Amino acid sequence: MSILVSTGLVESVVRYCCLCMVMFYNLVMFAMQENIEQWYTLKFCVKLNKSAIKTFAPLTEAYGDATLSRTMVFKWHKAFNEGRENVEDDPRSGRPISSTNDQNVEVVRAVMAKDHQLSVRMTAEETGLDKNAVHRILTDHLHM
Repeated sequence: MSILVSTGLVESVVRYCCLCMVMFYNLVMFAMQENIEQWYTLKFCVKLNKSAIKTFAPLTEAYGDATLSRTMVFKWHKAFNEGRENVEDDPRSGRPISSTNDQNVEVVRAVMAKDHQLSVRMTAEETGLDKNAVHRILTDHLHM
């Protein structure tokens, strides 16, 4: 271990991983921005009464490989044609993260105050919460 630390390899790996995470975040944000630009373009084309086919061609020319799929262009074209105004993507379906509310944070805090050596699994059993929720509360809210 001391060889790794003395050569600076660990620090280099950490810096590299952080750089990769930043680059990934920037790529995701760039892709989302391109999608929003395309949705505005779609909305504009619908207002000009252009068909989905006549909208897809210039999008492909402008955005190349980053163009929304044909299916997505047709889906958004139809939505704007039917009166949709919002260009932001709809929230995804699925269960929202509601188990990390203030009440559950206090319940976990109280259980941990009694015995701070409980595992996540044991805390979940004690509180009746999901293990993932307990872990999220412990790390994000109670900083344990």
